[in-house]
Amino acid sequence: MELREFAAAKINLALHVTGQRADGYHLLDSVVVFAGVGDWVTVAPADRLSLTVTGPQGAGLSGDDNLVLRAARCLGVSAAMALEKHLPVASGIGGGSADAAATLRALCALRGMTLPDAAAVLALGADVPVCLAGRPVRMQGVGDVLTPLPALPDCYVVLVNPGVAVATPAVFKALPRKDNPAMSDIPVCGSALELAAWLRDQRNDLEAPAIGLAPVIGTVKAALEARPGCLLARMSGSGATCFGLFASEELARAAAGALREDAPAWWVAAAPVLR
Repeated sequence: MELREFAAAKINLALHVTGQRADGYHLLDSVVVFAGVGDWVTVAPADRLSLTVTGPQGAGLSGDDNLVLRAARCLGVSAAMALEKHLPVASGIGGGSADAAATLRALCALRGMTLPDAAAVLALGADVPVCLAGRPVRMQGVGDVLTPLPALPDCYVVLVNPGVAVATPAVFKALPRKDNPAMSDIPVCGSALELAAWLRDQRNDLEAPAIGLAPVIGTVKAALEARPGCLLARMSGSGATCFGLFASEELARAAAGALREDAPAWWVAAAPVLR
């Protein structure tokens, strides 16, 4: 028996840093959604734990001790696992966390186990609980408080990564203040235009410090903003991936095609926002 599980890209449509605990963990208030592009994790019964890594973004990714293996060890099970890597590494769209969550889902289904709760997987990373949930949520606290969002309208994203890795600790260190205002209440949005209008009044507090560390992020954001039909462009997570929000698949795919032509070295993907 072999099971294959999708690990969808995580997008922070907004990310407010609202505080910092005494243990150093930052308090967040974020709108998190998932896109129809991502990695694949395959698991099969085996007497020992193993992992092979393939895919266009798999080069240089260690198969010895990454989040897929750590997730399996968290469950205490053995399996033959394969990671097909399509998302850029260390890119602010939760690739490693999504892979870990997909591993947990696949292994629990394979072994007939109950999925662990958020507290049990938080040690794997702050984004693992939200990726395990796999649905649009408001994420608060240190990533452990998840509140389902009102129904989202149909919308599409174009994701662009310029091929630079930005270290999350360095971005948080460059943040001038840690006690920023929380988000306003999330309304019911009947269209992508309404969603974008609300999001424009929110922020990603990590965007400015990340651009300070890697100015090319600002170039990516401007390139997205310049594409016809882009309702909002913003950095996701701690970077360096930025997203553009679009109302239709046609506009998103046209924008992605133009960006690939203009900057062939960038990683570009167009995908629906999963509901």
